Amino acid sequence: MNSRIAVVPGSFDPPTLGHLDVIRRAASLYDQLHVLVVHNPGKEAMLPIAQRLTLLEQSIAESDIDGDVVVASWSMGLLVDYATDVDAGVLVKGIRSQVDVAYETPMAIVNRHLAHVETVFLLPDPAHALVSSSLVRQVASLGGDVSPFVPAAVARFLDTGSRDL
Repeated sequence: MNSRIAVVPGSFDPPTLGHLDVIRRAASLYDQLHVLVVHNPGKEAMLPIAQRLTLLEQSIAESDIDGDVVVASWSMGLLVDYATDVDAGVLVKGIRSQVDVAYETPMAIVNRHLAHVETVFLLPDPAHALVSSSLVRQVASLGGDVSPFVPAAVARFLDTGSRDL
C-alpha cells in the first residue's frame, strides 16, 4: 500500500463546503487523492450517484483545490477493496463531533485489520463544523437557501428546481 495515495469516501449527498474543506486539506497532504462517492445502504439518497459525481467534479474544478484529485464511485464490496485496487494506504475522514468519532473508530480499526489501511481523521474548519448533507437536504426540501453551506455548483443545481427534493 502506498501511504502517499489516499481515499476520501463519503455519500456526498449533496457535497457541502465542509466536504470541500476536507478534500482541499487532504489533497495538500497526499500525492494523489481519490474522492469516492460510496453507496450507503443505511441512507436513502436524494441524488443519484452520477449526479453527485458531476457536482463533486464541478465543485472541485471551481475551487482552489490543487493536486492530483480523482473523483470516482464505489457501490459494491468493501471500501478497503477500492483502496487496495488503487494502492491507497490511507482513508481520510472528516469528523465534526464525538458522534462521528464513535461511529468512525470501529470502522477504522476493522479497515486496518482487513487491509492494513490506516484512517486519518481531519477536524473541520469551525465554519463548517455543524453542517451536514442531511441538514442541507432538509433545508433545501423546505425551500430554504443552502448557498452558505454548499459549493456554488451545488447551489446552482439546487436552485434550478430541475428535480423534486
